[in-house]
Amino acid sequence: MYTPSNFAIDDLNELHQQILGTRLAVLVTRGEQGLQASHLPLLLNVDQGPNGTLYGHLARANPQWRELQNGAEALVIFAGADAYVSPGFYPSKAEHGKVVPTWNYVAVHAYGMAEVFTDADRLRNLVSALTDRHEAGRANPWKVADAPTDYIDGMLKAIVGFALPIQRLEGKRKLSQNRNAADIAGVREGLSASPDVHDQALAHLMR
Repeated sequence: MYTPSNFAIDDLNELHQQILGTRLAVLVTRGEQGLQASHLPLLLNVDQGPNGTLYGHLARANPQWRELQNGAEALVIFAGADAYVSPGFYPSKAEHGKVVPTWNYVAVHAYGMAEVFTDADRLRNLVSALTDRHEAGRANPWKVADAPTDYIDGMLKAIVGFALPIQRLEGKRKLSQNRNAADIAGVREGLSASPDVHDQALAHLMR
């Protein structure tokens, strides 16, 4: 990922927080069938390995798991808030007009090689943990144990799990740091005033 030094996220905890805050990641691999990508909810264990370890599963019918099994390097993309930045947000536009549109965003890329597993107990623990995470906060959270055991057993046979120790992490936080203070404030105010919730989320990061 192209990352000028003033946009780079170097703090491991901040990188982990972005990963944990991304509900759906993109797993990218390259193998005999070329590039493949899957959109997946993932779990992060921050205590496993120097950069943490990611856990997820793919449908057994999805050929991408075979690329992981064959040792393909994986790229996992965690996209955060993003927003279009209009030149009209910049006070400097009125001064000299030398401004152009851009895009502000936050993203983390994780790289590594995965271990694939099909053990039923391990898969059950994985899907239970994923379920508990995303059901948290609901009035009546659903649990894997709520479904018939034989049904879940059958569903587990249709997926393949993976553990991906993160070998390398890259983070980018592009929040107009290359502009002067007045322009940064103008972007923040412009996005805050937008009715778009995505714009507002990005503005919140600029506070």
